[in-house]
Amino acid sequence: MSESAAHINYKELYEATLLMNQHLLKGMEQQQKSNQSLQDQVAQLQYQLQQLTKLLKGFKSERFVPATISNMQSELGFSLEITAFATNLEDVSKISYTRKKKTNDESELTSISKLPDHLRRETTVLEPVEDVTDCVKIGEEVRETLSWKPGEIFVNRTVVNVYSRIATGKKGKEIIIKSALPVRAINKCLADPALLAQITVDKLVDHKPLNRQLETFKRNGVIIAYSIIADWICLVAKALQPLGIILLKEMYKYDYWHADETTIEVLDRAKEKETHKGYYWSYLTGDGKLIYYDYQPGRGGERPLSILKDFKGNLQVDGYAIYDELPLEDITIFYCMAHARRRIYDAQSNNIKLASHALAEIAKLYAIEQECKDENLSEEQIKEYRLKKSIPILKEPGEWMVNEYKQLRPKTLIAKALAYSIKRWEKLSLYATTGHLQIDNNAIERCMRSVAVGRKNYLFCGSHDAAGRAGRLYSLLVTCKLNNVNPYEWLKDILSQDLSEIPINQIKNLLPHNWKK
Repeated sequence: MSESAAHINYKELYEATLLMNQHLLKGMEQQQKSNQSLQDQVAQLQYQLQQLTKLLKGFKSERFVPATISNMQSELGFSLEITAFATNLEDVSKISYTRKKKTNDESELTSISKLPDHLRRETTVLEPVEDVTDCVKIGEEVRETLSWKPGEIFVNRTVVNVYSRIATGKKGKEIIIKSALPVRAINKCLADPALLAQITVDKLVDHKPLNRQLETFKRNGVIIAYSIIADWICLVAKALQPLGIILLKEMYKYDYWHADETTIEVLDRAKEKETHKGYYWSYLTGDGKLIYYDYQPGRGGERPLSILKDFKGNLQVDGYAIYDELPLEDITIFYCMAHARRRIYDAQSNNIKLASHALAEIAKLYAIEQECKDENLSEEQIKEYRLKKSIPILKEPGEWMVNEYKQLRPKTLIAKALAYSIKRWEKLSLYATTGHLQIDNNAIERCMRSVAVGRKNYLFCGSHDAAGRAGRLYSLLVTCKLNNVNPYEWLKDILSQDLSEIPINQIKNLLPHNWKK
């Protein structure tokens, strides 16, 4: 072998090796990025599977017990017993806590031996089989049980007696004398106010679709066409339209509203094979007494303007970005802490350590709110207490989230959850600077259940107009519930009156919160 052939060019070999190493490092970086992307996808799919499992099993609890809860006991006045401190929810075995005892006014019927005095009593007397003619009664044993009779459908027959007399004079004419028929909110209707009220309450309060109600009537020997009973509901909604308008005007007197949206499927002639997804834009006054459901065909930014253009004050929402884009200068938007907490709670599977810390800090805020309720503090006292207790707590996690987020991959569940709160933290904390704003939007979330349960039963509304009428009825009937008013008694009384004869300045006295039986 020649000397030139045996010679090794070490420089070229070094350069080739260096180039190969660079390619390998680049490939490893790409592989690492690919692995991280796959891990993010797996985490996202696990999250989706978790949410689907919760829906299938009906489990939606978001209970969280922070491991540092023992440090909160002395500061916040809670008595808590935990058998083992845990970093994982599965390790918590027992939790007990004490609550303020209810007063006599808040007490509930807990014993079946004591039944309400206002209920009608039907008495059955049992006599001994033996002859007791020569006996002296020395007492009696009474046993009371709750009973029930199915609702009865019957004919309400009104007879108008007609009289005549001859007028005095040479050419006396016959004069007819009779009583005038009572004028009601809906005249010339086959159903009277009691039946109309029952049908409406059955559908919108007790979530019983009209076809099921018709089956009940059929069992009682009365067959009613579906179109007829649907028209009755329509007539009720039209009769109550003035009350819906006045209810909204009453709400404008408040400077604090909650807002939320929920879907409703609607039949649309323009869509042959599928329904249209409409929305109820809902608004609840800060005291939780008045609510209004405004149906809109979509969820765009222009939809709430028809209602909010006349509102001035504080509006608490769930974080839906469209509210911040509304061209309204007299409204202060702030957010719901429960929605921020929910995102962090759902990210526990991705990073239990960070999620647990954030949830523990939020738990302290809710403990402060519970203490304010238990002590029945005034607005001024609540404001002072929040400034002293809540503001320092809110400052710490706000800064902590920013620092932790910088070290996370942006597409992970925990990063997305923290980003949601970081972006909104200032408006999430706004409630703590006042004494009348609430920490979350749960009050109106609870009111959304009426629509949510109803649509699972009746599935859809027959048209956009029908959805609007249903929203009007929901507004009044849910307001009944919020004010502890019997919706059937209220609606029956309203439909028994001639609403056209009531002065416009007195219509508000018929609203559920002002109504007197």
